[in-house]
Amino acid sequence: MKETYEFLKECGMYFLATTDGEQPRVRPFGTIDLFEDKLYIQTGKSKNVSKQMQRNPKIEICAFKYGEWLRVEAEVVRDDRVEAKRHMLDNYPELQEMYSAEDDNTEVLYLKNVKATISSFEHEPQTYEF
Repeated sequence: MKETYEFLKECGMYFLATTDGEQPRVRPFGTIDLFEDKLYIQTGKSKNVSKQMQRNPKIEICAFKYGEWLRVEAEVVRDDRVEAKRHMLDNYPELQEMYSAEDDNTEVLYLKNVKATISSFEHEPQTYEF
């Protein structure tokens, strides 16, 4: 889990894929947080990405840095606790202008059933499951 977190944190931006019916949807994301030994992402409940993840919690993440790429297969689970939201927003203070740990729109989701693979043309893939 630590390798996945550090890779995504260092990238700063990654791409998250969901499905909308039978249509794949991909968009840039920039939040990753470690809270209570789980990886968390953040969005707004009013966004289409949130609605897509609630209908089908299976997601994929892809990121690239320094000649390596990370692919993550996971399921997301919404965590409505104020503590989880606050932890995320404390780590991303720039989001506090748009989101609050106490509002009804802020959504944090943790990843479960994760399979993360770091690949490169220079080394064998490294796979982590958690």
